[in-house]
Amino acid sequence: MPFQKNHKFGAKKKLLRPLDKEVIAFRGYEGQKNKLRSVPDWQERLREFVDDLIGEEPTQKQER
Repeated sequence: MPFQKNHKFGAKKKLLRPLDKEVIAFRGYEGQKNKLRSVPDWQERLREFVDDLIGEEPTQKQER
């Protein structure tokens, strides 16, 4: 029996802010994907980290 649309017990997202329809993707180092999946609540923690990263003041790179 398929799940009916607009059912009162349907899945509800418990996010503080809505998600963007476009994904953010990057290529990590070997093994990072599997290790990341073992971290509890990794997606929300990564979203918060990105917010912190965007909010930081840009710094100039030091020349070598």
